[in-house]
Amino acid sequence: MIAFVRGKFVNKTPARVVVDVNGVGYDLQISLNTYSAIANADEGLLHAYIHLYENGQTMYGFATVAEKEIFLQLISVSGVGAATARMMLSGMRPDEIVKAIVQGNTKQLESIKGIGKKSAERLIVELRDKLGKQAMESPLTNFAIQTVDADAINALIALGISKPMAENAVKKVILSNPDIALEDMIKQALKNL
Repeated sequence: MIAFVRGKFVNKTPARVVVDVNGVGYDLQISLNTYSAIANADEGLLHAYIHLYENGQTMYGFATVAEKEIFLQLISVSGVGAATARMMLSGMRPDEIVKAIVQGNTKQLESIKGIGKKSAERLIVELRDKLGKQAMESPLTNFAIQTVDADAINALIALGISKPMAENAVKKVILSNPDIALEDMIKQALKNL
């Protein structure tokens, strides 16, 4: 099984990217979250999942391991296919999906195209305990840190701040303003140090 692909992004759209890996082009379906993370990059690494079905296969790419993990959790639910899971990850960040499921917020899940009341309820019933337990076991490293948060932490580390201090500073910013932009998050985290 292919775990990830690293190479040049030859062709990018909000729904897919072609990655040139040593002369072989891999066509990966992506979410809007992943597109946002790679939009300005010419090359990089995408975590991969190959979905096999009767008439073919589709490869999905994810900017973070957390996004791939929540995708795998979503497709484990009866009635939620890979295309629906990708649509969910395009409509909400991974941490927002986890929060909605753990809190039993069917209205927020129903706001995603393709998710009706029954699907939202099924997601909550089947994943609430599992996702809640995982988030409690490792609140900063599992699903709570999504792409923007990880980018902010990496930027702070690049500025010479230790990883634990960077994580704590970013966590404080997120708690006070969950929808903050990356640049503002970094500035605010620097002020909190």
